[in-house]
Formats: sequence, C-alpha cells, structure tokens
Amino acid sequence: MPELPEVETSRRGIEPHLVGETILHAVVRNPRLRWPVSQEIHALSDQPVLSVQRRAKYLLLELPEGWIIIHLGMSGSLRVLPEAIPAAKHDHVDLVMSNGKVLRYTDPRRFGAWLWSKDLQASNVLAHLGPEPLSEHFNTDYLLEKSRGKRTAIKPWLMDNKLVVGVGNIYASESLFAAGILPDRPAMSLSHEEIALLVKVIKAVLLRSIEQGGTTLRDFLQSDGKPGYFAQELQVYGRAGEPCRVCGTPIESAKHGQRSTFFCRSCQK
Repeated sequence: MPELPEVETSRRGIEPHLVGETILHAVVRNPRLRWPVSQEIHALSDQPVLSVQRRAKYLLLELPEGWIIIHLGMSGSLRVLPEAIPAAKHDHVDLVMSNGKVLRYTDPRRFGAWLWSKDLQASNVLAHLGPEPLSEHFNTDYLLEKSRGKRTAIKPWLMDNKLVVGVGNIYASESLFAAGILPDRPAMSLSHEEIALLVKVIKAVLLRSIEQGGTTLRDFLQSDGKPGYFAQELQVYGRAGEPCRVCGTPIESAKHGQRSTFFCRSCQK
C-alpha cells in the first residue's frame, strides 16, 4: 500500500501538470472503487485546479467549487499522460486537462477512492486524523504526553492515524530500528530521550524516502511511471533472516496488530 512518502511523491509529480490548468471533464470508466466515485466528479466541467495538497495518505485537488479527495488504496497510482494514449484494463478514472494531458488513475484491486467534498473540515474521511509527522505539531512533548499510560506496543501505536498520520508499516519498522527501540515495547515505557530520538528519526526517515521517490515493493510507481528507490535503503523491512547491516545479527520478523514487523534484537532494546 502506498504510504505517506509515496503519496507525497505522487503529489509533487502531478502538481506542475495540474495547477493553473483546467479540468475539461472527467472520464469514469469504473465507478466501483472502495466507495462509488462521487457523482460530482462524473459531472466535472471546466474547473480550474487551484492547488494540489496532501492530508495523511489522501491527495486533495482544490477546485473553485470544492475538493476532489483521492486515496490510492492498495495498488492505485496516478500518471500524467498525453490524452491520445488509450486507456488499459485497470485505468478507471481520467481527468482530461486543458493542456492536452490526462491525469489517469490506475488501480488493479479497486480499493482506492475518488470522493468529493465541499468543505474539507466536514469530510468524514479526514475527520479525527492526527497531526502530520513532518509538521511542528508532531514533536517530543506531543508524543510523550500521548504515550503516558499507554500499554500498547509502540509499533502498532505509531501506526494509529488518530495519533499521527502516515507512519505506515514500512516506516514504523524503519524508524524504530533507527531509534534503537524494539517494536513490542509498551509505548509508556519509552523515556523522554527515546521519544525525542524517535520523533527525530521518523521525520528523517520519511524525508529521506520522499527524496528517493518512495518505496516500490510491489505496486507503487511514481507519476512518471518510475519506481521509488527507497527500497534499496531499507534496513530491516522485508529482510527477515538476512544479516543486520549494522551488527550482522539476523533480522527477525513478528506480527504486531496483524502486520509484519521487522527488527534487530541486537541493535534495538
């Protein structure tokens, strides 16, 4: 599933081709995604794109009359293509632009979403989200306060979007390794110093992945069709049984919250 760096990479990739251009109309070939494609999107006509933003793992296209909310789901991707390129089997939605290009949404598993909102503050899918991990609101004091009294294992706790958005499975494992913290430790057991380091490395790991265009494991591609290169820098994720790049101890794997977690028992305490 595309995580925050992959969604941010997609945002940066499509933004120059959309902002300042006009959506002439939408082509919805298959409205049956995770939720039905909103009727307002079917009816789009001559709508200039004012901005392309991101909230958590949602892409937000700002139009004069409202917002298109896009979620890439498990296997979705966005590409900017010449309008003349024919659609393939899993190309479900096109936004036809005034510059002769289309924003094309491809999703083999159809678990993504194309929704409409007049007011983002009232959007059900955006309500109750925690702070952005790269914002100043996600800091040591915030995470320390939230961790007190929490017996939940730190790794699934970090993946709770009500706590902080966008720290998905890959980046939670990588950040805990970088901070030297075992993923099954109760959140409340972390010291002030450990929390401060964890906040710092979460930001650093996410920023590095964004610089590398995200992590391509199976389905994710950037908007130009190229893969993300952060997979080459993964320290623990997906490396069970392989030697730790720091100490040589075999990387272990366990399930936390029904998700695979990867860690080094020697480097993490």
